[in-house]
Amino acid sequence: MQGYFSMFSGSYYKLSLTLLLTIVFTFANGQDRSPTNSWKGFEKVGFSVDGHNAYYVKPAHALPGNPWVWRASFPDWHTDMDSILLTKGFFVAYISDDDQYGSPQAMQVWDKLYDYLTTKINLAPKVALEAVSRGALYAYGWAKRNPDKVTCVYAETPVCDIKSWPGGKEKGIGDTALWSQLKAVYHFTEEQAMAYRDNPVDNLEGLASFRVPVLHVIGLEDKLAPPAENSYLFAQRYIAAGGPMSIHPVTIGPQELMGHHFPIDRPDYYADFIFNNSFPVKEPLPYSNYYEKASGLKNFYKAVTTRKMATVTFLGGSITYNPGWRQKVCRYLTERFPDAEFHFIAAGIPSLGSLPHAFRLQRDVLDSGKTDLLFVEAAVNDRANSTDSITQVRALEGIIRHAKKSNPDMDIVMMAFADPDKTGDYNKGIVPAEIANHRLLSYYYDLPFINLGKEVSDKMNHHEFNWDDDFKDLHPAAFGQELYFATIKGLLQDCFDHQPGGLPEPARSLPKPLDKANLQHGKYYNIRNAVYRNGWTITPQWHPSDGLPTREGFVNIPVLSSDTPGAELSLPFKGTAVGIAIVSGSDAGIISYAVDKGEYRNLDMYTQWSAMLHLPWYLLLGSDLKPGNHVLKIRISGQKNKASKGTTCRIVNFLINE
Repeated sequence: MQGYFSMFSGSYYKLSLTLLLTIVFTFANGQDRSPTNSWKGFEKVGFSVDGHNAYYVKPAHALPGNPWVWRASFPDWHTDMDSILLTKGFFVAYISDDDQYGSPQAMQVWDKLYDYLTTKINLAPKVALEAVSRGALYAYGWAKRNPDKVTCVYAETPVCDIKSWPGGKEKGIGDTALWSQLKAVYHFTEEQAMAYRDNPVDNLEGLASFRVPVLHVIGLEDKLAPPAENSYLFAQRYIAAGGPMSIHPVTIGPQELMGHHFPIDRPDYYADFIFNNSFPVKEPLPYSNYYEKASGLKNFYKAVTTRKMATVTFLGGSITYNPGWRQKVCRYLTERFPDAEFHFIAAGIPSLGSLPHAFRLQRDVLDSGKTDLLFVEAAVNDRANSTDSITQVRALEGIIRHAKKSNPDMDIVMMAFADPDKTGDYNKGIVPAEIANHRLLSYYYDLPFINLGKEVSDKMNHHEFNWDDDFKDLHPAAFGQELYFATIKGLLQDCFDHQPGGLPEPARSLPKPLDKANLQHGKYYNIRNAVYRNGWTITPQWHPSDGLPTREGFVNIPVLSSDTPGAELSLPFKGTAVGIAIVSGSDAGIISYAVDKGEYRNLDMYTQWSAMLHLPWYLLLGSDLKPGNHVLKIRISGQKNKASKGTTCRIVNFLINE
């Protein structure tokens, strides 16, 4: 009881003796005086999670699927709804982690309780959250991290912004002692606490994308968690993000503790809100169906738990470049391993697939230092860019071997994202070639693999969501970003929670390559290595003059270009493959090229996107060459695609596999 009262202590006000006695009387009548193995006539099972006392209460006759309610803070306050739900067949759970204010540490404990109750006790995969006052910091902190696991949220007088309580920085009455305690728990300075942007009222897009129903019960004269600073602001933002919500003011009965306490007038109604949104239990297809742990992430786990520092790199296209799942993975890792120092490398570049990745890996990733965990994805752009299957395998294998040779202890996660073409293939019973190739290399090199393409297809066929309303695009909306993160988190948790015993294994040597012509020695080769005369020029800081957009990293850089028909260049190089990285805009032309004494071939550099932007485009002009010295020759043909406005070739880098 003292812990509850501490929320309302402070220098700003004093409770009258009469009011204090009223609260004590209310609590005394609301406390559970039953033995620890019983709660209001129901069986109560106690246990511990990371040193925190926890329990769940069992209904006499559980409903199919074992629906449940999770109380956040003050489990013995206004329990009528819980009794009603237990009578109907719900479980009720609680863990004691007060004075943590919904901090990242508390969220890790919540994750462990959820995993225990859903895997060991077989409670439903989605839970209804009940929050009272500061309990909203926990409930919404966890719900926003796990919107896929929440059926609904019921909250009474919820604290939705730490600046309101315990901060007292606006109109609400704060608590200076607890404000200091909160800052200590979060390791915040005053400035950091004031600038904090992950309160319950913040970043609600993911929760709203799952259309999680929310109901707040408030007192209109609440001075501790004023509605204007808390529930009203939450509702404004949540509804604007597309989330369903209602607010119910309670105006009857005594309004105590400065309007923060009042009787719950319709417990049956609120119990029905939880019941109707949680039952019948819906069983989503498990995330574990769509990842393979293979040899796991032993080396990365050792780095973050023993060395306590690690570099994590994300190599992919626009789905990796754009904000969403990547930031969520970074946040999860920093919260899971708070004592480790992380360096994150965002190496996603829109439009690029496996072939570009193989040649840019050295500069964009490995030159930045040793990577401990590498995420690789190329399936979407390999389809969009029409990369042939053999080139996909050679490029993906090259990435793996190149990365492993730079750091034999590097753990690599291969991923395949979703797009409508892949969904169409799966619906026809066809495994998309790009996904098959990603898995082939994962299996051969014993690497974890995540098949998000199949997951999206299966879950849509399971009627869990649909493309137009939820996923919306191959660049996923908030819903898709949450889904991707949930599956990736599932793999990470599975690997971290099931580490093999004994001493770490020494790094294994790489097996023989699947394809000897793989691109494991791929790299950029400077345009100044080319030999040319009239018609070709290097622009030191190229940028377009036609107003079309560009890609980051492919503008204001040196570019070797020509639009003069017949202009030639030659490139002496040593290696087994050669190509060019170009910028293909609205004036991209057609080149003729040859390697050594081979016949000249024409290549149209204009793409289906060239009219819209200056697109980074990687072209392999020679592969499976004999090791040794070669010469690439390029000539501006003077011909052009009928949709193009010119005959220009702009080379950003040559590509060689030494």
